[in-house]
Amino acid sequence: MGWRVLTYRLSGDQSRHRVAVWRELRRVGAVALQSATWAIPKGDRFDEGLARAITLVNRSGGQALCFDVSASDEVLATVEALYTAEREAEWVEFRSECDKAEAELRREVEMERFTLAELDEEEQSVERLRRWYRELRAKDLFVAPSATQAERRLKECRELLEDFAERVYEARGRP
Repeated sequence: MGWRVLTYRLSGDQSRHRVAVWRELRRVGAVALQSATWAIPKGDRFDEGLARAITLVNRSGGQALCFDVSASDEVLATVEALYTAEREAEWVEFRSECDKAEAELRREVEMERFTLAELDEEEQSVERLRRWYRELRAKDLFVAPSATQAERRLKECRELLEDFAERVYEARGRP
């Protein structure tokens, strides 16, 4: 797998642009090596995000430089470890959000709030988790340790949602 390194310069008074570039790079899965220097894997999905980040830099009047990386195995292993650590942190946060969704579903059952409005809200919450899972999975190239646990947690949330939906429909007198 190949890597690219992006480094850029923005003027000091452009924090809004700096944050926009940072957010785009984080969203696509780049890993910060130091201030305004990021490593990003090669590949269509990543290349599109890199292009968006470069466009943001250029629009702000900054300068972006991108290099294909040819490095020793040791350096590449270090970058891969940094990359995987970033994905691991995201999976841990994802699992935490699954815990919150599960707690909310259990609370709704305990309080017997079996309404369509509550079902809609819980479906949106679990759908947000599904989208997030797909995004994380797409950029987790080296399969961080918590990825399997995260998949299991999402499945558990979906099962709880299905149970909640059945209770809502039963409470409404529908089969």
